[in-house]
Amino acid sequence: MSSYTIGLDLGGTNLRAAAFSADGQLLDQVARPTDVNSGREAVINNMVEAIDSLRRSFAHRQLLGVGIGVPGFIRLREGVIVGSNNLKPLEDFPLRDAISEKLGTSVILENDANAAALGEKWQGAGRAVNNLVMFTLGTGIGGGIIHHGRVMHGADGMAGELGHITVHPEGNPCDCGNRGCLEKHASAMALMSMAKLIRLGDDLTPVEIAHYAKQGDTRAIQVFESMGRALGIGLATVINTFNFPLYLLAGGLLPAWELFAPTMLAEVERRSFTFRNAHARIEQATLGNQAGLYGAAYLPHQPVEAD
Repeated sequence: MSSYTIGLDLGGTNLRAAAFSADGQLLDQVARPTDVNSGREAVINNMVEAIDSLRRSFAHRQLLGVGIGVPGFIRLREGVIVGSNNLKPLEDFPLRDAISEKLGTSVILENDANAAALGEKWQGAGRAVNNLVMFTLGTGIGGGIIHHGRVMHGADGMAGELGHITVHPEGNPCDCGNRGCLEKHASAMALMSMAKLIRLGDDLTPVEIAHYAKQGDTRAIQVFESMGRALGIGLATVINTFNFPLYLLAGGLLPAWELFAPTMLAEVERRSFTFRNAHARIEQATLGNQAGLYGAAYLPHQPVEAD
């Protein structure tokens, strides 16, 4: 009997689940509203319903397990989400065990950015390497570190918080308590704040700012150059720390690559001795918003971590 796994990507508004063959082929996927406003049981039922619909479609195959990518920190041993602003009803609740009990199969929880990095390792831009770091550029900035083919969690599951690398010691205040975090200087929200500050326009989206930059507006160009410098500082720090072969950038800001990448790469070259003397590559991720689904589905194939 051929085997398969199911990955679920849980967002604050919608959830997506997909079935994958053992060799990483996407077999089918479904989507549902997360329905957070209806409470914990509604969210859990929507998750179980999505997974069950796939399981019924592949009853002729052996299900190896279910992986779930969620925003926020996870107490891995307990399978409990903490610190997830978009999924408050699920915080401090044994979500992994509740889903596992309802489904009657093994379930693994993982941070969504870690799952995305793992997905790129399995079937994306990182297939040829076992060690990589990925930055996810969106409303904020997340990240994942893959070491020897698996997610590096750290002692408490909090490794890979790349958005909170300090890039400007006296920079913008961050909700984490620090100042000058990368996500306060290079995320979508940071771009919008910079555009407002320099009076390019109020409430401009990154797409609109990019349009102005491509039209030659010097203020919009400066916004992306500032983003590139911040990313370059963050990347240089990580490259000097890990000396890995591959560093990926993913997320909704990638369409503006041509606007921020030249400054970013020049900053890395200037700041990282390791980069100048190694064979590290800085590239765009390739799986887009499917990366988290791939990574979640790959979790049941991963060796069980020792305590």
